[in-house]
Amino acid sequence: MGAIITIITFFSMEAVAWLAHKFLMHGLLWNLHEDHHKKNPTSFFEKNDYFFVIFAVPGILCLALGLYTSLNALLFVGLGITIYGFAYFMVHDIFIHQRFKIFRNADNFYFKAIRRAHKMHHKHLGKEDGECFGMLWVPMKYFVDALKQK
Repeated sequence: MGAIITIITFFSMEAVAWLAHKFLMHGLLWNLHEDHHKKNPTSFFEKNDYFFVIFAVPGILCLALGLYTSLNALLFVGLGITIYGFAYFMVHDIFIHQRFKIFRNADNFYFKAIRRAHKMHHKHLGKEDGECFGMLWVPMKYFVDALKQK
């Protein structure tokens, strides 16, 4: 049962990330996210990096409550959140934005699709008129285009 909770939580986090990105990062918390769209080339860190901490808190709380109380399901919810956070870091920061120079050339339609969708997201420098707020699942047209390129 724990594995099912972890998997459901992992995939549910894509919806949470999409909603948070669209309505918080491009809304109330734009001041933290803005430097991600208007990158300072002299700085490795961004105010946007605070979102790693913000989104880690629920995962840590669920892990701790699941370990130290009788609410065992929360352990698996926390695990799903944490695995999603790791996937987000690997895909968004390492693969897409190349903050660490590894995984540069992935010849895979899935990775090409998410990279292209994210590029379309970043063409908008302001908080309005954004598109492609997801990370692991993007609009189908990007997958279709990537498959056509093969």
